[in-house]
Amino acid sequence: MARLASTVLVVALLAATATAFTLTQGLKLEQSPIFGTDVDKVFSPICGCESNRARISFRLREADRLDIALIDSDGDVVATPVEGERFGRGRVVIRWDGLGADGQPLPEGEYRPRVRLREERQTTVLPNPIEIDLTAPTVLEAGVMPRIISPDGDRRSDRLTVDYSLSEPARALLLVDGKKRVETLFPRDRDTLPWFGRVDGRSVRPGSYPLELRARDPAGNLGDAVQLAPVTVRYVTLGRERIVATGGTRFAIRVSSDARRVRWTLGRRGGLARPGTLRLRVPRQKGRYTLRVSANGHSASAAVFVRELLR
Repeated sequence: MARLASTVLVVALLAATATAFTLTQGLKLEQSPIFGTDVDKVFSPICGCESNRARISFRLREADRLDIALIDSDGDVVATPVEGERFGRGRVVIRWDGLGADGQPLPEGEYRPRVRLREERQTTVLPNPIEIDLTAPTVLEAGVMPRIISPDGDRRSDRLTVDYSLSEPARALLLVDGKKRVETLFPRDRDTLPWFGRVDGRSVRPGSYPLELRARDPAGNLGDAVQLAPVTVRYVTLGRERIVATGGTRFAIRVSSDARRVRWTLGRRGGLARPGTLRLRVPRQKGRYTLRVSANGHSASAAVFVRELLR
């Protein structure tokens, strides 16, 4: 009889163990009512940009009435953007403004979305933290080289380069004459930024252009602009705009250009020369002539006044 009782007890224990194992496996296989979460990693509620609200997105397996709150590192609720709103099965998307109950931006730090399903009676804290960043990046150092460029496509001094370092990884923006012309693709705290002297695919006109550098971090905060040394765009320049000479005599004029050769014309004569000091003979006949010097589609000119040859 005792042996039979022991056998019954063993069978009962085995059955209970099997039942517990089955329940445990069933719980493991039970699908979460929330899946497919997609949450912005960082944003700034004060940036005044498109990313001044954090996107919180997930999918519901079944329709339910939701409470969506944000909790801080201590687990305290700091904001409740959704309270008792019903959502259908599928994708749920909300935007959080990062403001507290007083309407002011919350302190910098990480916050986590907490979703309560009223009908399912289940609460889930999403594993994706959202960082609030209120500090704009600053430019620590920046230098421009070279200071004179000629963006005419001959690969000689066609561009300038800005070497810079920032207070945090951010995208650098170069402003030329007050307008943004270049923005880097990736946030880095140290990098170089080129400008090829072009706007809308065309080379800019010759002249001096003020430069400024500022930075935008991944949260959208935009730092103050820092003035850089101006750049001079030069294609062909002449040392003088007016030349007076006696007919048949020679004169000299300085030609500045990054081109290997320049083409000149004066009256019916013309030729090729290296940039530098150009020495030419003026026509013998009295009158006004135009000296034109060109290179790579750009030119400069000077008026040449020929006086009557002395006898």
